[in-house]
Amino acid sequence: MKTASSKFSGARISLKHSLVLCKELRGKKLDRARLFLEGLVSEKRSIAGKYYPKAAGRFLEMLKTVEANARQKNLNPEKLFIKKIKADKGLRFYRPRSLWHLRRERARSSNLVIEVEER
Repeated sequence: MKTASSKFSGARISLKHSLVLCKELRGKKLDRARLFLEGLVSEKRSIAGKYYPKAAGRFLEMLKTVEANARQKNLNPEKLFIKKIKADKGLRFYRPRSLWHLRRERARSSNLVIEVEER
């Protein structure tokens, strides 16, 4: 089977929200996944009453990237399914702040991987 993939390291989105979206998107057709994510970003669809617009926007960017990678490999975009999608814990870093009591605020990131397959 032919596959195409996309990786994003250091996405500044919640790991918890990423895992919820991964569970919803796994195994879906690429077109349906894109429509689902666009609905979440525009807040017309929800998952258990929540929208996750920031994480859905990042996943939408990744779907566009993986579709472009698939076109480059001469895969048919109508036959693409999400084979593997996962989110892992990324870097922890300190955000700089100017005031003393706000100094060194910790921030987290996520690493995202999407792999699509032609069926």
